[in-house]
Amino acid sequence: MKRLLTLVFCCVAQVQAGSLDAALSGDARTPANLDRDAHRHPRATLAFFQVRDHQTVVEIWPGGGWYTEILAPYLKEHGQLYLAGFSPSVDNPYMQRSREKFIAKLESRPDAYGNARVVVFDPASGRLDVPPGTADRVLTFRNVHNWLRSDSEQPAFELFFEALKPGGLLGVVEHRARPGTDRQAMLESGYMTESYVIELAEKAGFELVARSDINANPADTTLHPKGVWTLPPTLRLGADNREHYRAIGESDRMTLKFRKPGEAGGAADSPQKSGGHSD
Repeated sequence: MKRLLTLVFCCVAQVQAGSLDAALSGDARTPANLDRDAHRHPRATLAFFQVRDHQTVVEIWPGGGWYTEILAPYLKEHGQLYLAGFSPSVDNPYMQRSREKFIAKLESRPDAYGNARVVVFDPASGRLDVPPGTADRVLTFRNVHNWLRSDSEQPAFELFFEALKPGGLLGVVEHRARPGTDRQAMLESGYMTESYVIELAEKAGFELVARSDINANPADTTLHPKGVWTLPPTLRLGADNREHYRAIGESDRMTLKFRKPGEAGGAADSPQKSGGHSD
């Protein structure tokens, strides 16, 4: 019986790995986004967050849909993807344009995105339109610094906690500031200290499970004229020292995994430690 169970688990793991590989190389992905895999390591990142194709996953503020291009096809057959973005009535021109462009992207490929559910996430008003206690995973990529502008970073993590099932995981990728960086510097630069992000999660009730340097970049000093936006893909300085910043690559990033206390999904959810520099 033990051998039979081992064979079953191995087969399931192989099928899931195959479907993720298919999503990573699928035609829903734009060439420009594929080119950034070297900086964002999507396969290793999603494996670290223990994302599986049968789960209910919430992607927070998906932006232009970089991870959506992977997650939507991956979860299409057996799982459920919530794309938690800006409200249709948001009173901000940039957010309005961003939402319209994202919706147009989804509508252009119903075969890839048709099963995903577009919902609202607005931490400043305490809103995340996902049924409480139903998500297996909540994922946020390079977003935490944005919520400082409205002093809503703590409510954001509380909403994530509410959406997750007991034992569910929160995955956070964020630009990583030097230890001791103050709030104003984080706000201006877009880089967050790892200790502050962990503090936000733990105050919301999460337990830190593991941290990883999957998305670390030792070449990034984090000290740039236009903050994190100096680096690719934004390159806010334009032609000024462009090749220098392109050579640095994308930002140094923390990759953190948290659990909502409760019954976990299995042995794969057991606590672990991996290499990383923290505050």
